[in-house]
Amino acid sequence: MKKFNELVSLAAATVMAVSMIAGCGAASDGGSSDTFKIGAIGPLTGGAAAYGNAVCNAAELAVEEINAAGGINGYKVEYKKEDDELNAEKSVNAYNTLKDWGMKILVGSTTSACSIAVSENTKADNMFQLTPSGSAEDCVKYDNAFRVCFSDPNQGIASAQYISDNNLATKVGIIYDSSDVYSSGIYQKFTEEAAGKNFEIVSAEAFTQDNNTDFSVQLQKAKDAGADLVFLPIYYKDASLILTQANTMGYAPIFFGVDGLDGILTVENFDTSLAEGVMLLTPFAADATDDLTVNFVKNYQEKYGEIPNQFAADAYDAVYIIKQAIEAKNVTPDMSTSDICEALKSAMTEIEASGLTSAKMTWEANGEPNKEPKAVVIKNGAYVSAQ
Repeated sequence: MKKFNELVSLAAATVMAVSMIAGCGAASDGGSSDTFKIGAIGPLTGGAAAYGNAVCNAAELAVEEINAAGGINGYKVEYKKEDDELNAEKSVNAYNTLKDWGMKILVGSTTSACSIAVSENTKADNMFQLTPSGSAEDCVKYDNAFRVCFSDPNQGIASAQYISDNNLATKVGIIYDSSDVYSSGIYQKFTEEAAGKNFEIVSAEAFTQDNNTDFSVQLQKAKDAGADLVFLPIYYKDASLILTQANTMGYAPIFFGVDGLDGILTVENFDTSLAEGVMLLTPFAADATDDLTVNFVKNYQEKYGEIPNQFAADAYDAVYIIKQAIEAKNVTPDMSTSDICEALKSAMTEIEASGLTSAKMTWEANGEPNKEPKAVVIKNGAYVSAQ
């Protein structure tokens, strides 16, 4: 009996050891081999939550639709989101949490600084990263990273061109965040592109996140210089304060922003009537009448109780772009994270995608998309096409 018990114990120990080895191997390379595990990262709480929740919700909606239609190459998709609170270090922590869960493809991070921080890890792991909305140039500095949105330089250039082409102003003031790579990058390219255009930059005033509560000096300088349009390459929370303070001082120029302004109608305690007439460059208008947009807006609103913004549209497109890239290369979830990444990197330069944010999207090997910019204006508390 003693010898029998010893044999049983030895067998049990062997099984446990084999299980531990197998478990370690699975954890190191993404876990389950019968589902595609896609993760998303964004600020789900805090001042930029409108961005992160839009991205993570829309990605979730796309995954649910894909699974309902049979999955990707016959495989289901598992999805998990993590909050980074608009903090680069926490975004890296979120990435590690998702990696431990088994993520093999990342939709994120949502914002530029967080996306850049996380890209150091995705590069080291050779994991495919598609940021819906990280627009700083360095978000795609590695060959495993691509984006859906326009880069900061493209937003600055396109904004200057749009203002000029549509004769929106003769004198332009700028208020930007010099402490933020997103804002300062757009500002720089806007000023470069404005040279020779049919408007003059008459003031350019900066602020930082350490002094972003009083914009009276910046506004007064724009007003005194006669700016009939103020360009705001900033995030929506700061913009809501600028609009409020401009109203207090009786200054009513056209306010023109980029995708960071998308979400201004959701700011708590903000009088949204002050945003009437605000324009922003964005690839998505929720009032568009094409079937894809109509169905997306309807389904998103039913599920999450609000009208989706451009960040949601970018993320929704991102998941379907990943699906198309996977199908183009016959990728299967039992492939290693690195092998999946190599296949998707190749696919991205070959596919042509159609989505909410553009009827035609292609990508360069440097991760940049080719697509047409659009503009929207806020009317009666909603985004409508400016065209």
